[in-house]
Amino acid sequence: MRERVPERLRVKREPERAVYDRETIAAILDEALICHLGFAVEGQPYVIPTLHARVGDVLYVHGSAASRMLRHAAAGAPVCVTVTLLDGLVLARSVFNHSVNYRSAVVFGTATLVEGDEKLTALRALTEQLAPGRWDEARQPTDTELKATWILSLPLDEASAKVRTGPEEDEPEDLELPVWAGVVPVHLAAEPSEYDWRRVRDGRLGPPHTGG
Repeated sequence: MRERVPERLRVKREPERAVYDRETIAAILDEALICHLGFAVEGQPYVIPTLHARVGDVLYVHGSAASRMLRHAAAGAPVCVTVTLLDGLVLARSVFNHSVNYRSAVVFGTATLVEGDEKLTALRALTEQLAPGRWDEARQPTDTELKATWILSLPLDEASAKVRTGPEEDEPEDLELPVWAGVVPVHLAAEPSEYDWRRVRDGRLGPPHTGG
């Protein structure tokens, strides 16, 4: 755990599930296919799903140049990006103790509009996040397409993760109840395809990789 974790990053509920090391946070961001970008406009909160990709200590998010979300964030508004990976349904003997196994990450900060060579770097990362190798397989973006696309960068200086693993947690008085309890694994899967999608292993989607 990092020393002196900032107050707004500190996990308050179930703090034993908190993870603050960069390696874990990066792995969660890398495996997720979609993030949610939160921001407020004149007191009205919005949470919008979008694509993302991590390059080193920077998180990129993608959108249209006409997007209110990106324009507002690029103007210097504070934002919050979240991702969640669902790993299993945790079924207990009581309704109250039902839960899920998950890995989630939260990133706070102020986003910056990406231009020039970094924009191409970010677009490549966003493409590779979805399908490793696809950037070199498909046509590169035209100048018109580049102008129509905005990329924001967000440093990973303020990021935390929360993870739940393991079995159900029943109350002692519930252990003898004639109710099945346990974990039902849940994973994002892909239908069979002619495309060699290198994020898929045994039908399950995982983090990008380039293994043979």
